[in-house]
Amino acid sequence: MTCDEAEILLQALIDGELDAGHARDVENHVKGCPHCAAMLKDYREMSKAMADDGVRYTAPPALRARIEAALPQPRQLQSRRAVLRGFAMGSAVSALAATGLVAIVLRHDDMERIQSEVVSAHLRSLQAGHLTDVISTDQHTVKPWFNGRLDVSPPVIDLTAQGFTLIGGRLDYVDARAIGAVVYRRRQHVINLFVSQTASTEHRPARIETIQGFNIRHWSDRGLNYWAVSDLAKDELADFGERFESSMRSGTAG
Repeated sequence: MTCDEAEILLQALIDGELDAGHARDVENHVKGCPHCAAMLKDYREMSKAMADDGVRYTAPPALRARIEAALPQPRQLQSRRAVLRGFAMGSAVSALAATGLVAIVLRHDDMERIQSEVVSAHLRSLQAGHLTDVISTDQHTVKPWFNGRLDVSPPVIDLTAQGFTLIGGRLDYVDARAIGAVVYRRRQHVINLFVSQTASTEHRPARIETIQGFNIRHWSDRGLNYWAVSDLAKDELADFGERFESSMRSGTAG
């Protein structure tokens, strides 16, 4: 085990989230590595300090209200009904045109809603103990873990040599459906790659957008939708997506 791999798993070791095999590997590495041993000691001292009641802080209700007010609000149902009533009053030609407009508006609303849910899922994952259900840097361990838990297992690619370390995977929920999340790390930045099945096999090129301070790279290919979410800079997230797609085309996915 390398220091880079051990550093990723040290906090999971402290929280008791590693299986016996990975825990043993990390402990064996720490025994022979002064750098990682010192880091583990620091993490344990920090964890102990954070557990002290004296350092806990409860946010006041006013802060919660301010945060909720700052979040994007869902479009009002009443306004959509008003639009539909206006369409119904038009001529047959106008109604046909309006139907197409409604479909476009609904698709746009759906996309905005799903991307907001993806960001929310990313934020949830950053809480202690929520990042991974299976912890491994081996794609041949992460990929089989999804089997039987989802209708379609997400592709898992080892991009460590390209600077994006695979650290595991988990089940998450977006649009009221269970989907797979493959988790990578770039330095101290977490990348959640959410993957869900779609009825269309059409390739849709990637688009990068920013929502609530997080960058999202979304693309579709071979019947799967992908959302890569991170606080990485757009160019680095684009690089991650391009390397992932390139590996998919070359057939190196797990």
